[in-house]
Amino acid sequence: MPRILIKTESLNFNHMIRYPDLQIQAEKLTFIKGPSGTGKTTLLKLLNATTSPASGTICLNDESIDSIDAVLLRQQLLLCGQTVYLFDSTIRENFAHYYRYRNLAIPDDDTIQKYLTLCLAPFPLDTHCQTLSGGERQRIYIAIFLSFQSDVLMLDEPTSALDETTSRKLFENLKLLMTDTNRTLIVVSHDQRLIETYADAVIDLDAIKEQTQRSVVNTALTQKEA
Repeated sequence: MPRILIKTESLNFNHMIRYPDLQIQAEKLTFIKGPSGTGKTTLLKLLNATTSPASGTICLNDESIDSIDAVLLRQQLLLCGQTVYLFDSTIRENFAHYYRYRNLAIPDDDTIQKYLTLCLAPFPLDTHCQTLSGGERQRIYIAIFLSFQSDVLMLDEPTSALDETTSRKLFENLKLLMTDTNRTLIVVSHDQRLIETYADAVIDLDAIKEQTQRSVVNTALTQKEA
């Protein structure tokens, strides 16, 4: 039976976004979709306590994330956001900056090149990031986060600057790596073609919201008729 990695109950953000109760399986590729305003990006930030809910609970392996050290939690549930933050320096130096920030040993060139290749960015390591296109910078950014080998990697619109062919190849590589290493991938995406091709599970916030609203209405009508 699939193991439930993350569970949420009665999750409410800022008294504006009320999430349905959710479950995310371990070692699967789960896509989160829905129109603007349904709180997709906010949900990722709630899961690793980058931001806090007004009410409700989030459990990781049946343990409330409130009882987990915030730094350790964010290392376990690593969030690679939609906005790309790269230093005005070379690819090698960008990897080094991020590793120093986390007090980790800087990976050797072969390891860096391995993750760049996985993310379809096999550029020379002395390439200055300012000379690269938006899509190339996005792939380097993902490669840095992927190289940390977290238990869970959360990606927010990782293909927003990529064409369809590159997006598909990137997800082929990501899914193969996560399957081979028994890790979990959670992705916010608007790309229905990617979702249909690579998803092990899909959380459609809009559909769940509508279903919940219909259930509430039907319950109210039943009670009124009674």
